[in-house]
Amino acid sequence: MTPRARCAVIGCLVLASIVAAGCTAAPQPVPSSAAPTVGLSPSTAPEPAWWRTTPDVATLASGLASPWSVVPLDGGGALISQRDDGTVRELTPDGGLRTAGTVPGVVSGGESGLHGLALLRTADGPVLYAYFGAADDNRVVRMPLLGVSGALELGEPDVVLDGIPKARNHDGGRIAFGPDGCLYVTTGDAGRPEAAQDRDALGGKILRLTPDGDAAPGNPWDTRVWSMGHRNVQGIAWTADGTMWASEFGQNTWDELNRIEPGANYGWPVVEGAAQRDGYVDPVAQWPTSEASPSGLASVGSTLFLAGLRGERLWQVDTADGEAAGEPVAAFTGQFGRLRDVVAVRDRSLWVLTNNTDGRGDPGPHDDLLLRVPLAPSP
Repeated sequence: MTPRARCAVIGCLVLASIVAAGCTAAPQPVPSSAAPTVGLSPSTAPEPAWWRTTPDVATLASGLASPWSVVPLDGGGALISQRDDGTVRELTPDGGLRTAGTVPGVVSGGESGLHGLALLRTADGPVLYAYFGAADDNRVVRMPLLGVSGALELGEPDVVLDGIPKARNHDGGRIAFGPDGCLYVTTGDAGRPEAAQDRDALGGKILRLTPDGDAAPGNPWDTRVWSMGHRNVQGIAWTADGTMWASEFGQNTWDELNRIEPGANYGWPVVEGAAQRDGYVDPVAQWPTSEASPSGLASVGSTLFLAGLRGERLWQVDTADGEAAGEPVAAFTGQFGRLRDVVAVRDRSLWVLTNNTDGRGDPGPHDDLLLRVPLAPSP
């Protein structure tokens, strides 16, 4: 039995238990919208089917400082995390930009600071979850979101999960509520590659939690761990068929797009990229690190959009039956610099967050930006 086939069997068994005992009894999340070498050069890449011939890219916000995560809000606004100063900025429905609050306890340095945001609607009102680096660890907190659109404020934080390994790099940090109502958290190996292969360690994993931070029912080992063998995952998304995907930083050779299956081992640090090694799952797509360094990941139907930092481009990957359908295609190569996050919104557009003020980019006079990219009609 191949590693992928073996993991598929594990996935079927675990998913059966999820149906019976998942996080679906918890408050439901606010909807977000609403293979070998694959990198194509701009000169040879075909016109992506999702883009307009001349995309009318609009700037929604400017002057952001080291932004990391964007969460669209009902009514046209958004919340944006700023890594280095720990603030959450609100893009108001009328296009203004204000500070909703500062997350207490953020200790930034290197790649660490305030990272992912996720929003949950409860009977008592919306709650904002945040992943950040504290003094000695990475942790997830939740805060009531107070006020009204255009004048939102952060309430007092409550720790959901702490003790996630922290370092100056490889801190993971993406969080999202899945279709099952569970909270998914990506962690990096924090400079300790061996932790990714330690099933009991929190580093180098994708975690699956209840909204209260406990191990979600149906997890493969009855712990918080959902999948293992990761170096530094910074993007997760689900396509319309319910398949979970993750974007992952490689080290020197290959960045990866992986189909995530419960209980699967993605190989780090034993393998990087596609290796066809027994016991490890190969990526669905991979790129040289110069063409990706992937962070945020979004989905529209069966298509994934992957934001590239070092690659300074937005990758489009069409999928079918859990595999890539054709070659990935790049857009906006070098046009906006480093791209940190991408989300799909209900008006058939993508919101893309640049990241040129993070110490590794070449910022322009108005950086960083939140951009709106319209999508063409579905092919």
